[in-house]
Formats: sequence, C-alpha cells, structure tokens
Amino acid sequence: MNTAFEEKARFNMIEQQIRPWDVLDPNTLELLENLPREAFVPESHRTLAYADIGIPLPHNQVMMHPIVEARMLQALGLSKSDNVLEIGTGSGYVTSMLAAASNHVTSIDIFPDFTNEAGERLAKHGINNVTLESGDASQGWNSSDTYDAIVITGSLPSLPDSYTHLLNRGGRIFAIIGQAPVMHATLLQRTDDGELISERLFETELPALINATQPSSFVF
Repeated sequence: MNTAFEEKARFNMIEQQIRPWDVLDPNTLELLENLPREAFVPESHRTLAYADIGIPLPHNQVMMHPIVEARMLQALGLSKSDNVLEIGTGSGYVTSMLAAASNHVTSIDIFPDFTNEAGERLAKHGINNVTLESGDASQGWNSSDTYDAIVITGSLPSLPDSYTHLLNRGGRIFAIIGQAPVMHATLLQRTDDGELISERLFETELPALINATQPSSFVF
C-alpha cells in the first residue's frame, strides 16, 4: 500500500465513518489524522486498516472498529496532564493515541508478545511516554498509582470495583459492559466529591477480557 493510498483511506475513514458518528472533537480528529493506523495492523490485514471492521489479532483478539476507538477518545477528553491506565494493549494503536493525548500511559496485556510488538511499533514512531507491562489485569491492577483515565479494551459482564479504586477524582473509565448480544460502551466519571456517575454511550460488541469474572449460571 503506498502512502497516497493510505492517506486517502485515512481521510475517507474520518469523513465517511467517524464524523457521521458524531465525532466532531478537533483533538480527536487530529489524532486520527496524524497516527498511521496501518502501522499497527498485522501485515496480512494492512489493506483493511481503515475499514469499518474489527481487524483480527493473534490469540483470537480483535482491534476495535475505528468508530469505537474514535468515540472512546472523544468521550475521555484527555489532557496533557492526564495519566492513563490501559487494560489490553493489543496492537498498540489505541495505546499510541492515548499517549499522544496524555502525559503518560501504563498499558497492560496478558500476552507478552502483544506488549513486545507494541513496544517496537511505539518506539518506531517516537512514542516514549508509555510503560508496557505483561500480566493479568482482568480483576484490576495491583498498583500504588492512581489514574485520571482508565481504558479497558475487552468487554466485561460488569465492572469490578477494583478498577474504580484506581481512579482519581475527576477521572474517567471507558469500558464495554455486558454480554453478547447486548453490550454498552460506558463512561464512568468520578466527581470531585467522590461519587461515580455512569453514562451509556452506545451499543457495540467486543470479545470479553480474558479471565473476566462471568456471572453465575443458575440451574432450575
């Protein structure tokens, strides 16, 4: 794929997918314009980097649809002073956008090959305000730090309290909550007085975060 083709595909993604889905925030659009999604897509799917699909990754994982990534970024409203926790590094593309919009990103993935490959991609593009760690964060993350934003890139039947305990006042959590076929992209915000406010943004579907606690099944 040549550069002209990539630039045209990126332009079309923004104009035909992103803007019509009410993503109009200038900072979000600038991130999408400037970061080359094709550089974070497996080589076998590179021609589909800007298509409205969930691109397959190893370990039966997928990249989120571009419109979901864009709505997520817009909803979080990150600033350069924010410290971000990302659960699920995947290809590193979302990581790169979070890093470009914030002060620092700590990104966790259960698969070491994901964090290793994402680290190489991020370094290649001069993105160095990211700490990558391998581990199971399905029940939260054992950290002495707290965060201004938490992004969970796999779906959860419900959100464990352990994530909200890591959230600063004024902080936001983006998570996709529910079970197929009904899942909602959800934004939780901690107010200055410590209260949590939850807002359902839109319906979507995403593979479950590995080892996420599943609801009990009742047998009658």
